[in-house]
Amino acid sequence: MTRFTALLLPLLICSAIADGAELTASVDRSRLNSGETVELTLETSDVTQFGKPDLTPLEPLFEVRGTRQVNQLNTLNGDNRATTRWIITLLPKENGSVVIPPLQMGDVQSQPITVQVVESDTREDKNSLDPVFIEASLDQSSVYVQAQAILTLRIYHSVSLYDDSSLTPLQIADARIEQLGDTRTYEKDLNGVRHGVIEMRYAIYPQHSGLLTITPQTFSATLVDTQPAQDNNAQGPKPGKLMRVSSSAIPLTVKPKPLTYPVDAPWLPARSLSLSESWNPEPEHTQIGDSLTRSLTLKVEGLASSQLPALPATDVNGLRRYPDQPVLSNQSTDRGLVGSREEREALVPSRSGAIDLPTVDVVWWNTFEDHLEHSSLPARTLQVANNPSLQVDTPAGNLQPSVVDNDMLWWWKLSTLILACTTLLGFGLWWRARWQPAVHRAAQTGPSPRTLMDDIKRASQANDPQATRQALDAWARQQPETLADMAARFVPLSDALDGLNGALYSETGQHWQGEDLWRAIRTIPTAERVHDPVGDSGLPPLYPK
Repeated sequence: MTRFTALLLPLLICSAIADGAELTASVDRSRLNSGETVELTLETSDVTQFGKPDLTPLEPLFEVRGTRQVNQLNTLNGDNRATTRWIITLLPKENGSVVIPPLQMGDVQSQPITVQVVESDTREDKNSLDPVFIEASLDQSSVYVQAQAILTLRIYHSVSLYDDSSLTPLQIADARIEQLGDTRTYEKDLNGVRHGVIEMRYAIYPQHSGLLTITPQTFSATLVDTQPAQDNNAQGPKPGKLMRVSSSAIPLTVKPKPLTYPVDAPWLPARSLSLSESWNPEPEHTQIGDSLTRSLTLKVEGLASSQLPALPATDVNGLRRYPDQPVLSNQSTDRGLVGSREEREALVPSRSGAIDLPTVDVVWWNTFEDHLEHSSLPARTLQVANNPSLQVDTPAGNLQPSVVDNDMLWWWKLSTLILACTTLLGFGLWWRARWQPAVHRAAQTGPSPRTLMDDIKRASQANDPQATRQALDAWARQQPETLADMAARFVPLSDALDGLNGALYSETGQHWQGEDLWRAIRTIPTAERVHDPVGDSGLPPLYPK
């Protein structure tokens, strides 16, 4: 039985690996011109698969130009993961929507992928006869100011080039430039000649209206010497020689901001815009003192994240707001940049009942349809309940009169009499003690005010919000008035407490600085503070004679 189990275990492991394996397919681009090649990548992590995928289903629609295999071994958290990739260069035979069919390898199959093949201009150009030439094009001839225009540079070469090729940096006055993705390389047939293509794309954002000129770009490269020495008299450039080619200058018309756009709104020219929000936790069952994190995300197609404005803050009565730093990110797509801005804020309810959050509205200009649009989040209401874990002292002025029986009244009279006797006794002892030369203080059963002040000083100077809050509460319990009353009459203390509460409720607590709080505690007006009888000198006080 043991031998049978030992033989069956490897088979079960291999079966589990095969069940979890898959063959994923991807392309380097989903839109290309006729005559251009596209790279199909097949990837699997199944170590039990051998051989290569069956490429027969590709033959009706594609010409397979080349295939190469790449094996990789990655280590993540101590686990080794082996992957195998097949990179297949395909030349579409038809224009329009062309489907790359599923490919089979063993028991797994890839998913189909659709690519768009656009018919290119087939007119013969003088440049197409050159061994190396450069082509520059814009996706549109006119844009609004600060809107996106995409510049595409393609370098064609029908001969091999050394690796010393270079392109002049793209510099345009009064325009902001962002490179879109990495450099692409593929092949294209021109007049029956196979050309290698090097493609670079840039997003251009003009900063002023008027006519903007895209300056010519110069490409330099050295041709590979593949001809015999006796062919030096052949026509065309000499192999092994440096060649420079330049593109043509391209004009771009930059339109000003439309007159119908609101004057007080940030200028946002975009192809599309989306606004969303999320809560953590969901605010359905919210109580006083709970911390709610609200995230607002603005995603814009056609603008960089640095161009996106700040979203309206949640300034509502009954909510304390502690914002975090915004999170900016950019994503490069076939249609340009997609910028996103995420703003997170911690909201802490300070009262019960209904709290209304206003509508969040963003005004922007739709450059695709050329009109003004509004994107907004609807208003919502938070229902905040009382928190039973929070003990709130009821002010004396809010006590309601009640019926008191005779027994309760008798106890009040007795307690009042005892209080009067102890007061007289205390006054007599004080009168006797004031004529004594000096007395020593009785030993305290708890920490002295001086010790508590030292605790506040150490915690605040260490920038520790949790320890500072604990020391502050212990000190406040020995004061003649509450911490809220002291903050109400002393503005620096109120501001310092707001900063401390913000550090406790938000994610920025590690950046809290306690110097302002310690300075406010030390500078509370003298008449309202509890002084240590010892004072700074450590000597007992002298009674007046």
